[in-house]
Amino acid sequence: MSAVSNVNAAQIASAQNAASTTQAGTTTQSGLSAQALEKTRKAAIEFEGMTIGEMLQPMFDTVDTANSLFGGGAAESQFRSLQVLEMGKQIANNGGIGLADSVYRQMLAMQEKAQQEKGTS
Repeated sequence: MSAVSNVNAAQIASAQNAASTTQAGTTTQSGLSAQALEKTRKAAIEFEGMTIGEMLQPMFDTVDTANSLFGGGAAESQFRSLQVLEMGKQIANNGGIGLADSVYRQMLAMQEKAQQEKGTS
């Protein structure tokens, strides 16, 4: 099981422990469902993956593979950006650099604030 699955399972378990059960499903004290927490966590990890990929891109832009045994050519240059973005996703899915945690907390705060404003309107 990947680190993403472990984090999501932990988030869901904590949401269910701190939750009140309604007909629509499990919700946290802040009103966010376990499914919403999981979706938010995945979005934060995807954001971190894209960010890491963008940070790695300049490093790979300077690599000269024209004289290597298997490198070079139009196909490699065309698909290099996809490879770098996929590397960024893999790094994020395996723990990343910690950016996803900060983004996740901020996204939850924004969602809770939106729900509070919706409830007072």
